Amino acid sequence: MKFSVVAVVFQIVLIILFATLVKYDPEQSGALRKNEQGSHISVYPIFQDVHVMIFVGFGFLMTFLKKYGYGAVGYNFFISALAIQWYIIIYGCIENRGKTGFDIVLNIHSLITADFSAAAVLITFGAVLGKVSRLQLLIIAFIEIIMFSVNEFILLKELKVADAGGSMVIHCFGAYFGLAVSFMIRRPEDTDNNPKEGSVYHSDIFSMIGTIFLWMYWPSFNSALVEHPADQQRAIVNSYLSLVAACVTTFAVSGLLHKDRKLDMVHVQNATLAGGVAVGTLANMVIEPWGALLIGFLAGIISVVGYKYVTPFLDEKLRIHDTCGVHNLHGMPALLAGVAGAVAAKLADAEDYHNSLGNVFNSSYSSTKRAGYQISALLITLGISIVSGLITGFIVNFEVFDRPTREQLYDDADFWEVPDKVESVVYELANVKESADTPPVVVKIDKKSSDGDES
Repeated sequence: MKFSVVAVVFQIVLIILFATLVKYDPEQSGALRKNEQGSHISVYPIFQDVHVMIFVGFGFLMTFLKKYGYGAVGYNFFISALAIQWYIIIYGCIENRGKTGFDIVLNIHSLITADFSAAAVLITFGAVLGKVSRLQLLIIAFIEIIMFSVNEFILLKELKVADAGGSMVIHCFGAYFGLAVSFMIRRPEDTDNNPKEGSVYHSDIFSMIGTIFLWMYWPSFNSALVEHPADQQRAIVNSYLSLVAACVTTFAVSGLLHKDRKLDMVHVQNATLAGGVAVGTLANMVIEPWGALLIGFLAGIISVVGYKYVTPFLDEKLRIHDTCGVHNLHGMPALLAGVAGAVAAKLADAEDYHNSLGNVFNSSYSSTKRAGYQISALLITLGISIVSGLITGFIVNFEVFDRPTREQLYDDADFWEVPDKVESVVYELANVKESADTPPVVVKIDKKSSDGDES
């Protein structure tokens, strides 16, 4: 009841805010982009690629939990739609700060950046997947979009750093905000050895659908806001190569770290994507094809090792429970991107960029200042995301926000209308003998319907 009331009121408020503040872009400046021949091409296809990543890629990636498929896809759908609207208002107000009677101009460029903001919230969702109620998730998104917008404005408008694919702005912020929230809401008795926090064969296959969609469209994600055609092509090539290197490396390292040399589906679902995160900051920089492959190679190693060793350490020693392992897919690869971006900024040479250096970096910055600002942006992002995440986690941990009970964790049953299903099958094979008079096998089936009746 509380969730429905809050969601409806929030949507009404958003409608009023859009009616008051938001206008179409009269010049349609975000709908078309010039190519090298001077012709105009539509930006809509690349926007649609990003859109598919948000609603299909992220949604299905999180369906690995055996009893939380509805929640993974459904809440992904809901929270993305909410975040997109809220971001347009918040960032528009920040961008027009100090002005009176301003309009928030809406175009395809605005829609892409709104999708990016939703991506940050979904990364956070991955860290707390199955552990928060829908009302808690709404409040988390409400606060996170505000802080995300502030951080984005500082990095891209004030510091003018290079972060074409959003490794720092999106992935680093979303991951460490989510980890901070998870730290604050954790109750050890709720998450330690919970039998529902696991996958089954078919749920992992559904999750792989999300992986493949994300992997295929990631070059569009990293190049969506790169305007110059040559720079956009470079962003696509770098992302493409980093992704393929991460994929190969993931399979190699996953088998190497398993005691029986088997592959771990968790690694394949996630670490194969780490190359897209790690090359995001450098996407439109001149790092050479071999450099893009190296970034993907390192990202694949870092991500797999993270799932194998870092995640258990965070859970057991630091009380940071990370359901989807966003620290390994988004957090650590984003840190790699931030540091590598600073190195690339320091080494950037005008001749290598064929007079397009100003398209990537602020032309008024020296090489040292460029590198310093890149590192500063990474540290600022970490500071804002962690502090605001801790505060958000403290807020949503109050009972008024419908904190789920232990029985409700990682389970759709109490929050979704689910089909009738067989809950358990017990085979009683006692005293089975290999003889003609072997008694029949007794099969006991406990069937529980969606309304709680048992038969």
